[in-house]
Amino acid sequence: MKTFINTLIVTKIGLDTVPVRVGAGVIFAAHGAQKLFGWFGGYGLESTAGWMESIGLAPGTLMAALAGSAEFFGGLLLIVGFLVRPTAIVLAITMLVAIVTVHFQNGLFMSNNGYEFGLALLVISMGLALRGAGSLSIDNLLQNKLTK
Repeated sequence: MKTFINTLIVTKIGLDTVPVRVGAGVIFAAHGAQKLFGWFGGYGLESTAGWMESIGLAPGTLMAALAGSAEFFGGLLLIVGFLVRPTAIVLAITMLVAIVTVHFQNGLFMSNNGYEFGLALLVISMGLALRGAGSLSIDNLLQNKLTK
């Protein structure tokens, strides 16, 4: 069990991930809050579910809840640096789905609702999945306790 937990939280030492983790975490959490709660000018779960159904992501309520939860709770986990590697993998998959189902057909640029922003978040998520949370994180604190 200890080995499994260590695999989930293993991280490389360094401060380089802190601004990336926190910045991406804030963005993800805010987008998730739009989908789930209608905060920050979002549409909330019901309207997001209807939109997801309309683009072929069914059942809409489940898909909206999954995407919103991944973004909201995943963003919060990135901010505090807990379970960053598995969280980043889930967020990368979420961004890949968004790119393929919504944005790719519109080209690269955000001005045309393209995949530019989703790609940036996908790449950030992939980097965090590879690197881990870094020194200033709950993962690092737990890793230090498990290795003693």
